[in-house]
Amino acid sequence: MQPVGPEVWEAVRLSLRVAFWATLCSLPPGLFVAYALSRWRFPGRQVLNAAVHLPLILPPVVTGYALLMTFGPNAPLGAALGEIGIVFAFRWTGAALAAAIMAFPLMVRAMRLSLDAVDPRLEQAAGTLGASRFWVFATVTLPLVAPGIVAGAVLAFAKAMGEFGATITFVSNIPGETQTLPTAIYAFLQVPGGEGAVLMLVAISVAVSVGALLVAEGVSRRLAQRVGGA
Repeated sequence: MQPVGPEVWEAVRLSLRVAFWATLCSLPPGLFVAYALSRWRFPGRQVLNAAVHLPLILPPVVTGYALLMTFGPNAPLGAALGEIGIVFAFRWTGAALAAAIMAFPLMVRAMRLSLDAVDPRLEQAAGTLGASRFWVFATVTLPLVAPGIVAGAVLAFAKAMGEFGATITFVSNIPGETQTLPTAIYAFLQVPGGEGAVLMLVAISVAVSVGALLVAEGVSRRLAQRVGGA
């Protein structure tokens, strides 16, 4: 059994970086889409709902291939972005993009369920008092759905940490650049004597996921108590 080397910690660091940015960048559009699906009625609403949840249904490899065909160096959009210095294919930024897309449905669903649980009459009452839509959302809706936002962010973070299929298809498995926890585990499984690194990565993955869930549970409980006592 070979000793655990620095490449293990590099994979951990990169996974945390990818998951963090994937979650952070998904929050604003995720909240907007969840609000639109929960509150608005418009043509194409079901199409949008289906498109949001498509990554959950498609094989992850298909999603990764679609990303490669869209943002790859030979794709029109990928080439255009490359001209201004924005590169996704075979970079850690591409791993974050793939993780964000795969985690997006879980985030949106958690937020939408939280929004659906809010009585619209509370928002209407605030609107009759002269508050603008933005002010109603910021002062009434947002505090009430804060636990759902936290839950959605944690689900997205956990999914991003564990994303494999779309990531390895889109950005490959380059140590130090795109090798995240799942792809590192896969790589070490192919190496004789790599069991030590695999066990270490699995333990770290479980610890990070459990820690994130505990933190989210605590934050959600505090937010719910604060809203309930307001």
